[in-house]
Amino acid sequence: MTEDTIFALASAPGKSGVAVIRISGPNAFDGSSKLCKLPKAGQHRLRNIFALDGILLDQALVLAFPEGSSFTGEEVVELQTHGSPAVVSAVLSSLDQIDGFRPAEAGEFTRRALSNGRLNLSQVEGLADLLEAETEHQRKIALRVFSGEFSELADTWRIKLIRSRALIEATLDFSDEEVPVDVMPEVRELVGSVRGQIEEVLSFSGMSEQVKNGFEVAIVGPPNAGKSSLINAITGRMVAIVSDQAGTTRDILEVKYDLEGIPITLFDTAGIRESVDTVEKLGVELAISRAENADLRIFLRSDPADEINIQNQDGDLEYLSKGDLFPDKARISAKTGKGLDLLLTDLRSALASRIPPSVTTIRSRQQGALRKALGSLDLIEGIQDPEIIAIEIQNAVNKLSFAIGVHCIESVLDDVFSSFCIGK
Repeated sequence: MTEDTIFALASAPGKSGVAVIRISGPNAFDGSSKLCKLPKAGQHRLRNIFALDGILLDQALVLAFPEGSSFTGEEVVELQTHGSPAVVSAVLSSLDQIDGFRPAEAGEFTRRALSNGRLNLSQVEGLADLLEAETEHQRKIALRVFSGEFSELADTWRIKLIRSRALIEATLDFSDEEVPVDVMPEVRELVGSVRGQIEEVLSFSGMSEQVKNGFEVAIVGPPNAGKSSLINAITGRMVAIVSDQAGTTRDILEVKYDLEGIPITLFDTAGIRESVDTVEKLGVELAISRAENADLRIFLRSDPADEINIQNQDGDLEYLSKGDLFPDKARISAKTGKGLDLLLTDLRSALASRIPPSVTTIRSRQQGALRKALGSLDLIEGIQDPEIIAIEIQNAVNKLSFAIGVHCIESVLDDVFSSFCIGK
């Protein structure tokens, strides 16, 4: 059990209706009782909060979580005070004067939850992603990881591999006796099943990163095709300067956008044309490079005959612009909004089709562990010696254990928790 009892503001700093102050540790109940009368464990009550010298600080809803039933696994008290900075500061100052209490470090509550078996490392990483989620799609995927989806899947693989190794070792133990059953067919079936599922998860790993970080969408076309106007119309704000003068966009302008739950980053690129202007020429080269490496491109032309020196790839979208100036029904208009709903629907469909319905977000650390586990299982395919097969199976089990944090070195934990804020 950790000796210190820690405390911190768990809600966002600044003025608010309610602020949540969390206290966790072996002396959470005894120490907090110096400020207020605690409710019974597992209950909540409205209480007056006093400083150690008896001055009334606030009236708050007080919750008491017994050891083993809290987020951290320790005794936890939560004070839901009024959210003024003055109240929060006064309560935190009083807590800091209690013997054995100290301010929590960044991510320390979650780290204690990990140490006390309330979460595994994979769930901790899912929680970090959940806290960072900005769109509905990111929230759903992070929540699945936080709820233990990847942990359960990896643990299923470990159980199958552990059984396969046990079958081999049973055969080796009775190597001098008659073994009634050949276990290798079952072993290879178990190993093959795990291999296939790991390959499937890894095949989606790149896509899961895109869902987490957002798809890059480049708007490309010749000068004055309406690219800047389009990005302004989509986002509903002035992101790019709009001008009738060709070549005004020299650099890459980008903006994050929530496309009905799918996170995207829109790029407004320089107009693609031949130019003798050195700066514009560099802008065109940069535009081509970024557009070619984007996840999807929206080709925009005001004249159907305009050529764009960028290769069209599967899933890219093409539109004619300036529908407010031309009667062509197929054109869109950033000025009037004509066709923009259809463009956004097309864009969302194109991106959504790239997201498998069961995609599980795994971090680069987990991807590396899975690839190493897969490497050990791949070696088994060409091996006949049961002892070597058993060793490679155990190597794969160890890597899967590392992926979900069953065995993890301190430096890995430090890296994971470095993204957490104080109070979490």
